[in-house]
Amino acid sequence: MSDKQIGRPPELGAGERTSELRRAKIPGPATGIAIKRTICDICAPGFHCGVDAYVKDGAIIKVAGTKAHPFSKGKLCAKGAANRQYIYRRDRLRTPARRVGQRGEGKFEPISWDEAYRLIADRLNDYKRSWGPNSVAFFSGYAKWYRQYLHRFAYSFGSINYGSECSSCYKSTVMAWEATAGSIAKPDFGRTNTVLGFALNAFYSNHLVLPNLLAMKERGVKFIIIDPRKTPATEKLADIHLQIRSGTDGALALGMGNLIIKKGWTDKEFIARHTHGFERYAEYASGFDLAKVARLTGLRAADIEAATELYARNGPACAQESASPIVHHINGFQNYRAIICLHGLTGNFDRAGGQLPMEATFYDQIAGYHMREHEYYLERQPRELKAKAIGAGRFPLWNKMVDEFQAMDLSRQILTGKPYPIKALMGFGLNAKMFPDTPKMYEALRAVEFFVDMDLFMSDTAKYADILLPAVSSFERGEFKAYPGGFAAYTQPVVKPLYDARSDAEALRDLAEVMGIDDPLLKEGYEAEIAYMLKGNSVTIEDMKASELPILVPEAAPVVPGAFTAAGMPTPTGKFEFYSETVAGCADQALDPLPTYREPLSDGDFPAEDYPFVLVTGARLPNALHSRLHYMPWLRSLRKAAAAEINAGDAAALGIREGDKIRLDSPTGSVTVIADPSGRIRPGEIHLYHGYREANANDLVAGDHLDPYSGFPGYKSNPCRISKEMTG
Repeated sequence: MSDKQIGRPPELGAGERTSELRRAKIPGPATGIAIKRTICDICAPGFHCGVDAYVKDGAIIKVAGTKAHPFSKGKLCAKGAANRQYIYRRDRLRTPARRVGQRGEGKFEPISWDEAYRLIADRLNDYKRSWGPNSVAFFSGYAKWYRQYLHRFAYSFGSINYGSECSSCYKSTVMAWEATAGSIAKPDFGRTNTVLGFALNAFYSNHLVLPNLLAMKERGVKFIIIDPRKTPATEKLADIHLQIRSGTDGALALGMGNLIIKKGWTDKEFIARHTHGFERYAEYASGFDLAKVARLTGLRAADIEAATELYARNGPACAQESASPIVHHINGFQNYRAIICLHGLTGNFDRAGGQLPMEATFYDQIAGYHMREHEYYLERQPRELKAKAIGAGRFPLWNKMVDEFQAMDLSRQILTGKPYPIKALMGFGLNAKMFPDTPKMYEALRAVEFFVDMDLFMSDTAKYADILLPAVSSFERGEFKAYPGGFAAYTQPVVKPLYDARSDAEALRDLAEVMGIDDPLLKEGYEAEIAYMLKGNSVTIEDMKASELPILVPEAAPVVPGAFTAAGMPTPTGKFEFYSETVAGCADQALDPLPTYREPLSDGDFPAEDYPFVLVTGARLPNALHSRLHYMPWLRSLRKAAAAEINAGDAAALGIREGDKIRLDSPTGSVTVIADPSGRIRPGEIHLYHGYREANANDLVAGDHLDPYSGFPGYKSNPCRISKEMTG
C-alpha cells in the first residue's frame, strides 16, 4: 500500500524539512534560528521576566518565557508575550531629531548624535551659567534601568532637580513604612495563616505571585480582600470580601484597630517593648466605632467585625497592601500608615508569618544583599540646595524623606517661575499623561524654553520636544538586574540597536563628556556604575555576563524574624511609631503624626447634584500598562475601545446600555468613552480604564488634587457626572 493509502505523510526532502522547521520557528543550524536570553522591561522593575528571544538574521521572530529563569520560571503575561510588536512598533524613534514645527505638532528633521549632543550641551550649560544649575530639571519615566546614572548626572551637573514617576508611584508606600517603622516590610506568605489583601488581584497585576496564592489557599490560609470591585481574586481567593467605598481604607483600618484594642486582641508585650505613641493612637482610634466605620466605608458592621477577628485571632497574619490603590488618594499616605499600624497592634511586624522588614537591593527589588545604590548618587548631591528642589515648600515631608523633586509640582513651577524659573527640562521616557490635569502639563511643555526627550516611541509628549533622542529596548542593550532569592544578572543584547538608537546610559555618558561635567566615574559609563554599587559583594559583572541566567550572590541572606526589632528600628525613637516623630519633626505642622483620617473628596466644594458620582481611574487591564501598550495590535484587540465600568443599577436608571457612548465630566475636563455596565462595582462609582490616547483619564483629575503628605495625585477619588451621548 502507498503512504497515501495508509495515511502516512509522504517523506519530505531536505529543503522541504528545513522550510517546515523555519515556519515552526525551530532553532538550530538548519534554520539559522538562535535562542538568546534577555528580559522584558515593559512593566515595573519588580518583575522583568526572563525572555527567550528567537533571533534569525539579526531580527527577533518570536519570544517565549525562559523556563529556567529562577524568578519568572517561564511565565510571560500578555504584555510580555507582545514584546516583538513592542520592539518593532512603527512609531519607534529612529534617529536624533530637531523640532521644526510648533510644539506638539510632531514635525522634526533628522540630525546626527554629535549635533544633538552639542545642541544639548550648549543650551544646558548656558542655562547653568545664566540662571544656575537648578534651572535645569531632569526627569525619568519608563524605563527605569538607568535611573541612578541619570540621578548622578543631574547632581554632577549641579542641579538638585532630579525627579521621576515615583512622584505618583510606590514611593508614598515607602514613606509610610519608613515614617512608621524605619523600613519597608513585605508579607511572609510562606508561614502565614491569614492574608489581609488591600486591592489584591494577582490575576490582573503581579501575576507571578498568583500560583503561590492559590497554593496558600489550598493549604488553608484565609484571605480577607478589601477592594471596591469584585475581581477574580475576590471570587477565587477571598474568604471575606469587603467591597469598600473607594478611598476609605484608612477609616476601615482605624476601626479595625479600635476593635482590636477594645476586644483585647493586641500583642501587649510587643506594644509595651517596641512601640511609641500607642496611647495617643488608641485615643484617636476610639472615635472609630463600628457604626461610624460602616457609614464611612459603605460596609456592614458585622462584616467589619468578622474580618477584624479573623485577622487578629488567626495569626500569624500578614498584609498585601498594593502600592497604587491605597496611596492614589489625597488621604493615601495616612490611609497606608493606618494599615501599617495594624501590624504593630497585633505583633505581626517582624514576625514569622507576618510583615518582615527588608532592605531594597536595587530599584526597589528586594534580593537579600546590599548594594551601594544610594551612595552612588548621594555622594554627588548638592546638599545645601535640597530645600530648593521643585515641590520642597509645598510638600515638605516628601522633600525630607525622598531624594527627588516632587514632579506633581513641576508644571506649576514652570508656568509661574516661582520660587525660581525652570528654563530647561531633560526627560527620559517622560509621559505627560501620568500627570493630573494633563492639559496643564502640555501647557508647561509649551512654556519651558528647552525640552529634550529620549524615548523609544513618538509619544504625544515627545512631539513637544526641541531635541528627540532615540532609545533602545531591553533586547538591544545590556543591563544589571537584582532578583529575589539572592540572584543577580547582567543581560546582553540579543539584537543590534535598531536604526540609530542608543542606550540611555550611553547617551548620558557621551553628554557628560561633551558638557565637560567633572565626574570621572560618570564618564566611565554604566558598567563602572554597577561595579561601584556591587562593591562588598563577591559577584562581578564578568561573572554575570558569563551566565545566560541570573546567578546567586553568596552574600545574600534570608531575613531572620525578630532581628530587625532587636537591633532597634531606624526611627527617631528606635521603635515602631504609631505617632510618627518623622512627621512631627516636619516643618509643616499641619501634617499629623498620627494616622488620621480625612475624606477622599474633602478638599473641594463639589455639590452632589452637580457631580453625583465618584470617578476611580487606574483600574488594571491585563493587556495594558498605562498608555504604553494601546498602540500594539495584539494587545489593543483585547479591549479595542476606551471604556468606563459603571454600576448596572446606575446604568439602568440613566437609560445607559452596554456599548453606549457616554460622556464623563469633572470640574477639570471631560472624555467620551463606551459604557460597560457591571455588577462588579459599587453604586455611585465609575471606574475608567486609563491610558487611551483618545480618552485620557487624567484629563479629569485636578492638578491640585494632591496628598499633602506625599504629593501623590488623588487618581482614584474624583467628582464626576455621567451623561449619555446622543447619536443620529
